[in-house]
Amino acid sequence: MNRKPWIATVCAVAAAALFSTLAVGDAPPVAIDGFSPKAAQKEAGVEAKLEAGVSREQLRQYLRHFTAEPHSAGTPANNELARYIAEEWKKQGLEDVVIHRYDVWNSLPRKVSLEMISPVKFSASLREDAYPVDPDTKNPAITGAYFGYSISGDVTAPVVYAHNGNPEDYALLRSQGIDVRGKIVIVRYSNPYSYRGFKALTAQRMGAAAILVYSDPAEDGYKKGKVYPNGPWGPESHIQRGSITYDFFQPGDPLTPGWPSLPGARRISPSQAISLPKIVGIPLSWRDAEPLLKNMDGPLAPKSWQGGLPITYRLGGSRVRVHLKVDMNNSIQPYYVVEGRIRGTEWPDQWVVTGNHRDAWVFGAVDPSSGTAAMMELTRQLGLLKKEGIRPRRTMVFCSWDGEEYALTGSTEWGEQYAAELRKKAVAYLNVDEAVSGSHLSVNAVPSLASYIIQATRGLRAPSGKPLYDEWRAYRKSQLANKLGAGPLPDSELVNTRLGSGSDYTVFLNHLGIPVVDFTSEGPYGVYHSAYDDFYWMDHFGDPGFHYHAEMTRLWGVMALRLANADVLPYNMAFYAKRIRDFAQELKVPQGASLDMAPVVASASAFEKAAAKFDSQLAERLKTGDVDPALAEKINQQIMQVDRNWLNPEGIPGRPWFRQMLYAPKETYADEELPGITEAVESKGWTLAQEQAKLLVNALQKNTTLVNAMLGELGSKPFRGTGPQTM
Repeated sequence: MNRKPWIATVCAVAAAALFSTLAVGDAPPVAIDGFSPKAAQKEAGVEAKLEAGVSREQLRQYLRHFTAEPHSAGTPANNELARYIAEEWKKQGLEDVVIHRYDVWNSLPRKVSLEMISPVKFSASLREDAYPVDPDTKNPAITGAYFGYSISGDVTAPVVYAHNGNPEDYALLRSQGIDVRGKIVIVRYSNPYSYRGFKALTAQRMGAAAILVYSDPAEDGYKKGKVYPNGPWGPESHIQRGSITYDFFQPGDPLTPGWPSLPGARRISPSQAISLPKIVGIPLSWRDAEPLLKNMDGPLAPKSWQGGLPITYRLGGSRVRVHLKVDMNNSIQPYYVVEGRIRGTEWPDQWVVTGNHRDAWVFGAVDPSSGTAAMMELTRQLGLLKKEGIRPRRTMVFCSWDGEEYALTGSTEWGEQYAAELRKKAVAYLNVDEAVSGSHLSVNAVPSLASYIIQATRGLRAPSGKPLYDEWRAYRKSQLANKLGAGPLPDSELVNTRLGSGSDYTVFLNHLGIPVVDFTSEGPYGVYHSAYDDFYWMDHFGDPGFHYHAEMTRLWGVMALRLANADVLPYNMAFYAKRIRDFAQELKVPQGASLDMAPVVASASAFEKAAAKFDSQLAERLKTGDVDPALAEKINQQIMQVDRNWLNPEGIPGRPWFRQMLYAPKETYADEELPGITEAVESKGWTLAQEQAKLLVNALQKNTTLVNAMLGELGSKPFRGTGPQTM
C-alpha cells in the first residue's frame, strides 16, 4: 500500500469549530476532537498500529469464505456462517461471544412460474445464466426469482406497464383511461431508487392483483456500460431479488411488533401484521420482461417512460395476458445474531456498537459480505492489540446481524431485546452494510458526528496515495454539482445528514435515540441482489486487489477507536442544532395554515448558541491537559442524553415504532426530516402539526438546559487529573 503512517500532527478541526466557520483548504490544527494532547498522542500510536496491520490478503480470504455459498436468512448456509463468525471471534480474542436466537416470520419460495398466454406463448425462465469464467454461477443452490414476503397466489390477468410504480404513475394511467384493478402491473426498478416494498404497497393500494418488478438496462444494464462478465453492469438475465415488506411502518419480525421475537414469544397473526404485503409479486430480468413489454397494446408510453430496451414502450392493459403462480413457504424460522465484545478498562458500561448484516440474497459479495469481511479484519486487528495489552477505555460491541434483507430483522430484534440497556449505555452505532462496490467514499450520519468523521478521513490515505479527505471531497462535490454550482464545497456538506432507512442503523436511530454512522465505498454496481454479486465480480470489478476493503477497515477502526477512547465524546452539537433549524425553515407550510414554526426555529437557535459555547469551552479545556475521570464521566453521560431527548415515547402519529422526532424514512426509504410535523402538514392536520411542533420545542429546550448544565460543570470544576489510558 502506498500510504504514510498516521502521525499526531495530522488531525483536523478542533471540537469548537463549527462547520459554518470552516474555510476550504485550511490547515488542520494539532488536536483530535474529544482528546487531551496526551491522550491524542497515545491514540495516534494505537491507530497507527491498527492501520499498519490491516491485510488485503486476509480481507480477500474472508470475502471468499463468505461468498462460497448462497446464504439467505433462515437457511442452513447462513446459520453455519453465524457459527463460523462466533468461533473466529473467540480465536481472535473477543470476549462474551454469544449467538442470540430469534424465531421470526421468514419467507422462501417453493415454486414460482410466469407464462404469457396471449397474444403469444412465452415462459419466463426466472433464472440467471451461468458463465464458464465464473464457476460460482453454476452453483445449484442459487434460487430463481422471488420476493421475500410475497403472498402465495395464482393470477391470470392482463398486464399494464406502470413505469416506476409510484403514485403519480398510476395517476397518468388513469388519465389515459387505464384501470389497474384486478390486473398485473409491471414496473421498473427506478433511479433515483424507490424501495420495491413501496412499489408493492402502491400497487396493492391501487387494487392490482400482482406486481412484476424488472431491471431495465437504462438503470443498471448495458446503457450504463459493459455488463458482467466483461464489466460491472447487469447482464440480460440478472435478477434483483429482495423483500417487499412494509418495514417503513414497522421493521423487524412482522409478528412481534415492538418486542423481541425470542423463542416462545407472544405473536400476532400474519393477517394482523401491518408490515406484511397482501399482494403477489416477483422480480424479473429484462430478458424475461422484454417479451411482455414488446407485445403491449394501448397508448404509447410517455417519452420519460421509455426505457433502455430496443422496443416501443406502451401502457398495455388488454392484449398481453399472463399467468403468474407463486407458492411461498412463509413460516417461523430461527435467525441468529452473533455478538462479541472487547470490554473497556475505564468506562465498561459505555458501549461503542458496530455491526454488519450477514444474510445475502445469493452470494452477496458487495451486499453484505464486503462489510462482513471488513468487520472480521477489524476485529482481528483489535484482537491483536488486545493481546499486546492494549484495550479500549469504553467497551466495543460487535454484531453480525441476520435477516436484514427481509425486514432489518436481526438488528431490530436485538435492539428491542436490549432497548433499556442500549439507551443507557450506547455511545453510537457504526454501521457498514455494503462496504465496497467501488472507489468513492459516501457517509451518512447524524450531524453531531460529522466533524469527527471528517477528522478521521484527514488522517488517512486513499489507495491512490492522496488524503482520503481530498478524494471524498472531490466525489461529494461531483454529486452535489447541481446544487452547489461551481463554488467550493463546504465541509458541512461532506457528510449526508439526511437519513432515511434501508439498513441496520434504523433501530438505533429511530427507535432508541442513538447516534449513527453509515458508510460505504461505492462505484458502478449493476448486479445488486443478483447471483452475479459474487466473488468474481468483486475480484474483477468492485475492488481488484482489495485496496478499498482495506481503506474501509482502517476508517471503521479509526472511527470506532476514537469513540472508544475519547476523554469526552467528540460530538458537535452546535451543528446538530443548525441542521434542525435548517429542517424547520425548509418545511413548506401553506400560507394561512394554522402552524407557526417560529418557536421551533427560535428554540433551535437557542440550542445552537448554547452548544457552540459548550463546544468551544470544552475544546479549550481539553487543550490544558489530562481529564478528571469523574467529571468526564458526568459530561459524557449528559452528552449521550442529548440524542435520547429527541425521542417521543408515543412515536410518530400512525407509526408509533418510529420515535425519533428529527428523522424517519418515507415509504420509499428516502429521508424525511421532522416526520411528525411533516406528515401532519401533508395531511393538513394543523392541530396535530402544532402538537408535534410543541413536542420538538420541548425537546430543544430540554437539550438547551442540559447543555447549559454541562457548561456549568466545565466552569465550576477543575478539568484536570490523571485517568487510565490504555488503548
